[in-house]
Formats: sequence, structure tokens, C-alpha cells
Amino acid sequence: MSPTSTEATRPALDRTATAHPTDRRDLDRIEVGCRIGDFELLTELGAGAFARVFLARQRSMQRLVAVKISADSGSEPQTLAQLDHDFIVRVFDQQVIELPVDGSPPLRLLYMQFLPGGTLLGVLRWVRATPPAERSGLLLLDAVDAAMEEKGEIRPTDSTVRAELAALSWPETVAWLGSRLAAALAHAADHGVLHRDVKPANVLLTAEGVPKLADFNISFSRSIDTSPVSYFGGSLSYMSPEQLEACHPGHARTAADLDTRADIYSLGVLLWELLTGSKPFDDTTVPIDDLRPEIALDAALERRYDGIAAPALDQVPDDCPAALRRVLLTCLEPDRADRWPDGGTLTAQFDLCLDPHARGLTDPPQASWRLRLRPYLFPLLLLAITIPNAIAAYYNRQLNVALVHSRLAPGTQAAQATASVVTNVVFFSVGGIVLIYLGRRLLTVPARLRRGERCDPGTLDRARQDCLRFAGRAVAVVSGLWIAAAGVYATTIGLVDQELPARTALHLLLVAVICAAIAMAYPFFLITLYLVRCVYPLFLHHGQDFRGDGRALTTLSGRSQRYLVVTASIPLVVTVGATFLPIADLLTTTTPLRAICVGGVIGFIGSYALFRVIESDIRALLRVVGAHLTPPCG
Repeated sequence: MSPTSTEATRPALDRTATAHPTDRRDLDRIEVGCRIGDFELLTELGAGAFARVFLARQRSMQRLVAVKISADSGSEPQTLAQLDHDFIVRVFDQQVIELPVDGSPPLRLLYMQFLPGGTLLGVLRWVRATPPAERSGLLLLDAVDAAMEEKGEIRPTDSTVRAELAALSWPETVAWLGSRLAAALAHAADHGVLHRDVKPANVLLTAEGVPKLADFNISFSRSIDTSPVSYFGGSLSYMSPEQLEACHPGHARTAADLDTRADIYSLGVLLWELLTGSKPFDDTTVPIDDLRPEIALDAALERRYDGIAAPALDQVPDDCPAALRRVLLTCLEPDRADRWPDGGTLTAQFDLCLDPHARGLTDPPQASWRLRLRPYLFPLLLLAITIPNAIAAYYNRQLNVALVHSRLAPGTQAAQATASVVTNVVFFSVGGIVLIYLGRRLLTVPARLRRGERCDPGTLDRARQDCLRFAGRAVAVVSGLWIAAAGVYATTIGLVDQELPARTALHLLLVAVICAAIAMAYPFFLITLYLVRCVYPLFLHHGQDFRGDGRALTTLSGRSQRYLVVTASIPLVVTVGATFLPIADLLTTTTPLRAICVGGVIGFIGSYALFRVIESDIRALLRVVGAHLTPPCG
């Protein structure tokens, strides 16, 4: 439905209609109170240059509908027939009507669901009349109630949607509206339809304040063969640079070059206006001349490419989250390659703005330690892996010397010492190379993004996935090398002594398990905390649809729980293992075993604290991506 009302008459630049001038005169003959076919026209909802919209009663169905009457031209019915979405006005059917006037062309009657809550253009009036500090979700509900009262409608009671809106701040309300409108644009784009006239008058509201996108009468559908002049259109103040160029006679760009990013730009202008009460660009100073529209187009293009001026930025409310500001500024990028690539990605970004925890991850305060630590990815990952492994190596030496090495023959001791040196050099080198290879994208892509370089979507997607999987891969490599090192140790003893006593093998196995657990569990939590809190959010700034990360996030949550069990088992394994040691062995290993037990308890407490932080972050991200899986309780 398109109540292109008298409150927002379409500017002269609009070249959409192909109707004959007499069609306007025929439209004016239609009066409130008359009956057209099955419809009784009750009141006029809006009027534009080429259409009128009425509230009507459909007698056969005994329901109220909105009826749009326009010239029998264009492709709106075919366009709307493709779209069935919660946030797009639902069209029921169309009819072609003949007026009882000789020579009058037929008119088209399009009837659709009636939405009593007015339009976002009406909400804008309330925004401008309300001081920024007093705006909240209640403002939207008040505007809806006022529109319903004018139509004699009764506001709903016990509405969960209205209760949700009432609890939102005004910036959160804008993000809430943006999420739904972006989803509508995504649905339309999936069906090959561009709206191309997203503006406040074309967003209708239900009685609960839910927005629905309307007026696809100038939409461009790739499935319909039509001439370019029939789908040029839009309102100047909301048009993207590429759409302005497509309308400009001096530019080679055509309407066929437009894609959903043009609609995303228009949505960004609309939401910025809702947020601040003013448009980001002032397009009212240059008059629009039917004969020379390029003058206004040139002025508008210049403003778009100059970017948003400081006065417009200063109008952003103080309570606006940094995430919402970033999302809207990305919508308004002059180069469409820098905008959000599609409505689905934009929907996820707005949902992120609605979750305080998630938006705190992606857009922390400027003084946050998370921002300060981002550039130090390599040294921090190196420390997270090296320090626990160094502790494990120290205990490994202490226990092996007490339980195994001291009992070996001198020749075996020398061979084992040589094998240990060679093993450490080889394994540390191999482990370092493997870890650098696994983390190669983490070491390069974030640095490129911080320098302002552009990465292709495939590289960004792989780097984002690596970010969620690197901790698990890293500790798997490390623990595997620890077990392999124990095997080399045992093999060396067996080859030199021609046998490996069962007691020695048991000691080696016990020490390897304890040290592998230390080298595995603690680095996992340190790496995961840093990557989830500092690095992964960086990727969410760069136009990628992260809604597919739900499974990887859920897997990471489950893995965190398993490694928490490992940390809890370290002092338990030491205690159980000590009970099987002979008294003589126990006396020689009391000090290192006691140190491992105490350190294991402290390590578990620290790991549990990190686990709770990681789990809270993952839950916040999962709420945003809307994954059907949820992390296990922890």
C-alpha cells in the first residue's frame, strides 16, 4: 500500500508514472462515500500525484481494507504478488475498473491490509516536537495511538510487542525499526525486487508499532521487462548516490545498475532522520526544476560524496550506542562497496545494537583495554601458549627426574638427555610452524583491516571462522606434541635398555597426561578469551553476515565446558596417581606433586572465572545470530 499522502507529496523529480494527465482528473472524480464494486470508500488516507488511497469496507468479507486507486499502468501488482513477509504490507488482490465517463481510461484498484498506526512520517513529527532527552520507545507508541484515535481505532491491550517497545530507549527503538525494515528489504531482494523509494511516508505501522514497508509502485523487478523511464523514481532526499546518477542525464549509470545497497542507503537516511530529527544531508536548498533536474541532482550528489557534515553528526543523541552510529554511517557510505552488502547482514547488525552485551563487545569504549590489546595479537597468543607450556615443561622435568631419570643407567641417561634435546628442538619448531600456519589469517587480516585495507568476503569469512576455532586447534597441536614427546622418551629408554619396565612406562604415562592437561586447558581459556573479546568483534564491523556463526559459537561453548573439566581433573589425576606410587617414589616427588595440586586448584579457579566471561560473551553473540542451537548451561 502506498499512502503517498498530502503530508509528503512526491517531488517533481519523480518520473515514475507513465499515466496520461487525464488520469489525475479521473482520480479526482472519485469521492469518499461512493461504492466501487465490492468496496465502500469510507475516508481518504492519502493522495499523491498519480494515486489515491482510501480506507474502505469490503462488503463480501466484512473487513476494513486499504484501497489504492491509480492509472492502470506499471508493474506494482506483479511486484507485490512476489512478496509475502511480516514486514511488508500484504496485498490481497487487484481489479481494473471502468469509469462511467466516455473516453476515460480504466483505473486500477489495488486492495490490501489496512494498518491503523499511521506512517513513520507522522512519527517524525513527534520526534521533532520532543526534546532528545525525552524520546523513548513510548514516543513511537504515542504516535501510533494518536494515528489510531484519528481513525476511531482502539489500541490493543496485553501486547508483548508494545511492552517491549515501551522499555526501549529511542536509539534502541530506531534499531528495532531498522531491523524489521532491513529484513523486508532482504526478502524483496531475494525475489529480485528493489523498492527504490524507501522513505518515512512509505513505512506503515500496525497498532502495535510494527513497521511494514509499502509503495512498491516504482520498484524495479528484474523479472519484468520494462523501459528505464518507467522505473526511475524515488524522493531526492533519500536517494543513494548511484540512484541519483541513474536519474542524471549526464551520467552513464542506469537503473539496471542499482542493487539492494541503494535501498540500504535510503533506509540509512530514514533511520538517521528518526534518530536525530533531521536528515543527514540538506537537499532542500536547491529547487527542483522539471526542465533541468540535473541542477538539483548535482547538488545532492556533491553532498553525498562530501560525507556527513559535523553539524549532522553532533545531532546524534548522547545515549546512542556506538554500534548504532557505526551501522548507520556504514549504510550512508557514498561508495556502495563500503555499505552493508544486503538486508540480511544489516538485520543482524541492528539486532546486535539491541543487545547491550553484544554491542559492548563489538563497539567498546575508546579507552577499553579490548581496543588497546587488538594490535598485539601475535605476542599475546605467543604468551598464552608459551607460559602454560613452560610451567608444564618444568613439572615434567621435576617428575621425570624423580621417577624415571634417576633410576636409569648412566649410558641410558646420556642417550635420553640427547634425545630430549633433539625432541624439544624439533617439536618446538614443528609446533611453532604449524601454529603460525593455522593462525596465518589471524595474524594478517586484522592488521590489514586496522590499516583500512579492504579484504574480499571469502578471506574475511575464513578469518572469522579461524578466530572461533584457533584455540581448539592450537591446544590439540600442543597436547599432541606432548604425548608424542613422551613416546619418544619411552622409545629411547626401550631401545637403549632393550626393555621398558612397566613401572617406568606407568610413570611416563602419568607425567605425560598431567603435563599435556596443563599445556592444553590453560592456553585454551587464555586464547579464547582474547579472540572472542578482542579480535572476533573486529570482523563484525566489515560487512559480513555472521548469522551463520551460530554453530561455531555453540561448538566453542561446548568445547569450553570440556576444557573446564580438564582443568578440574588436573589435581584429581595427581592425587589419584600419587596413591599408586611406592612410598620411596612418593617421598622423592612430594614437593612437585604438592605444587601441581595447589597450582591445579588455583588454575581451576582462574579457568572457571575465564569460562564464565567467555560463556557470557558467546551467549550474547548467539542471541544476535539467532541460532536455533543454544550453548549448554554452564
